Amino acid sequence: MTASKSLIRQSHFLGTKVRNLRKRNHLTMEDLSSRCIRLNPEYAPSVSYLSMIERGKRVPSIEMLAVIAEVFQKSPQWFLDDQPEQIDITPDRGSRGGINGMALEPSFLFSQDILQIAIPEMLSQTGITGRQFAQLLIRAHQESLQNHFPDLERAAENIGLKKLNLTVEDLTDIARHLGLTIHWFSQAPQDIQDELGICAKQLITSYFESPNRIYLNEVMKHHPTRLKYDLAVYIGHNILHSKDGCKTVLSIGHTSSWEDMANPQTSYELNSKDILQAWRDFESSFFAGALLCPKVPFRQLLDRNGYEISVHQKVGVSPSVAMRRMTVVSPYPYWHYFDAYGEGKLKAVYRGNGIPLPWGNMRTVNDPCQHWAVFRQLKHPQSSSSAQISLLNVGDEPRIYCCESLNLVDPAGNNRVLCAGIDLNPAINAQGGDARQMAMELKESCVRNGGMSAIPSAIQNELTTLAKILNIKWIERGIVNDARLICPRGSVCPRKPSCYNTSPDNVIVTDQ
Repeated sequence: MTASKSLIRQSHFLGTKVRNLRKRNHLTMEDLSSRCIRLNPEYAPSVSYLSMIERGKRVPSIEMLAVIAEVFQKSPQWFLDDQPEQIDITPDRGSRGGINGMALEPSFLFSQDILQIAIPEMLSQTGITGRQFAQLLIRAHQESLQNHFPDLERAAENIGLKKLNLTVEDLTDIARHLGLTIHWFSQAPQDIQDELGICAKQLITSYFESPNRIYLNEVMKHHPTRLKYDLAVYIGHNILHSKDGCKTVLSIGHTSSWEDMANPQTSYELNSKDILQAWRDFESSFFAGALLCPKVPFRQLLDRNGYEISVHQKVGVSPSVAMRRMTVVSPYPYWHYFDAYGEGKLKAVYRGNGIPLPWGNMRTVNDPCQHWAVFRQLKHPQSSSSAQISLLNVGDEPRIYCCESLNLVDPAGNNRVLCAGIDLNPAINAQGGDARQMAMELKESCVRNGGMSAIPSAIQNELTTLAKILNIKWIERGIVNDARLICPRGSVCPRKPSCYNTSPDNVIVTDQ
């Protein structure tokens, strides 16, 4: 009895470890139960009992735990609470996307009742608004699904009939057919100072007035791609939600998508209505992209044009819509996308390949690493696109990324950088290469040369082959440029020696 009570007190991570081990070994609960029965039928768990163990509803006896441990060739003590490794208790899906996951264990501390109490307190103490938290939840959901929302795709295809170059007149006709009326207002861009103290321009492009009025800014007549996007968003609200909860005010400029333009008062309260509204806005925005760039025709067009960003001109959409849709329609799933107005100032972000944010935590790091393409082009705008091969440690593994960045001036007059990129490691491994070894070689070369280096010819050849297989032309342009070592930090660099030190003796490589 004493031994059983001791086991219960040390079993908070047990169910999670069993579940994660089972899944990482590609076993169903039926498989695991059968293996246990073959080892020891007297103490083997049934499928239903195994399910309760994994959910933390039951604790196995010492004898049953020994049987489960033998299946996985572990010590029974490994399943207990003493110094659990994070990888052992974090689900595979818990680390997908750009937001690092954590195990919600011990489970009794992460019950719905406790979270309902703790989350609002956390927001209040950290200065995160309810709107920001809602957007974070949505982005985590989007990245975990790697932008796969077939219901939204079908809804857009049904209304747009998969037509690839919808005109303003086409969208106006769709809106009117749905009973929406279009009106115009006139408002020039306004000077603002955002929450980071950055002076910039802001332009309200459109808003919706219940029950059926769309108001469009006269300025948008000179920017048809943005006009089409706004119309598509409101069509999406009507199709998906029958105009319910459509309070959207669409704007261009430094006002973050995290902020509710219709209700500018900052609130740190977690309001269920705000989360629902944020989700509906996301769905309508995703719908708009699917309506303007239907999946199959747009993928075929990208394939014919090697995923060049300039394809947006053939579709009659903005570069941002085209780049965001690339992350959705490409058969290669490991994409990221940044839409940046400044350091720490994102209008949009997607990290389906798990890349960290370029500036890490701006509360503690205010001098982000300037090797990132997005920062170089914010500081030194270029008239043409820029492709870059980058080396970045994610966890303890060096990874090779390639991105294409583009400088723009938005209709409000602000400088802006769009960046779409991919993680090349999965593609290298898929072709039988050793991505880790290749990344380490490039990383060492960059460190020896102060943070950037020409790509060795052998690696150039391998990456060129990869670019042709993936059919992404800007990878080939990135290969001829120097590779750059990047990190989510700045000039206070933790590497010893720092990659900013250009001494030829810099040959030591340490993890970030």
